[in-house]
Amino acid sequence: MRRSILALIVLGTIFAGCSAVQSILRSTFPYTATLVVPATSKINTEQSATSQASSFDQIFTGQASNTNSIRDVRVASVKIDATSPSGQTLGVFKSFKIYISRGDSSKELLIATRNDIATTVGSSITLDADSTHLVDNYIKGSTVRIRIEYVLRNVIASEINLKASLGLNVAPNTAK
Repeated sequence: MRRSILALIVLGTIFAGCSAVQSILRSTFPYTATLVVPATSKINTEQSATSQASSFDQIFTGQASNTNSIRDVRVASVKIDATSPSGQTLGVFKSFKIYISRGDSSKELLIATRNDIATTVGSSITLDADSTHLVDNYIKGSTVRIRIEYVLRNVIASEINLKASLGLNVAPNTAK
């Protein structure tokens, strides 16, 4: 009997801590966006590409995120991966800037940069994330957009697909 009561208490605590679980998911599973750099992009000129971002729960449950369960959202990390063509390196780029915005607003926030990218860098690079700003208002919208500004070092023969991954640090919203 004692074990049953203890098990119920533990389960109750787990379910009551849904915002803490949501917080862990938000920190662990990033927002991602696929961005396309066209082959017609000019070198030594700042250009941009924009895409809608998806979170872990949107991808796996098909539903909008439960953002009321979290607060104090900050960008912890931003990573760019070249996903195609196969073997593409990011050394063809001189710099990156990543902005976040809500789909219903033109207001953007610069969340990460990387200048002086080495020509020998591989197909993945971690940007310098700005964790000083809260991004709650951006991710609590129905749509999150990611915009990348880039400068190419070399002419590219075909379009390059990039995956931007944003790691977020959050706190549970216990005062719902």
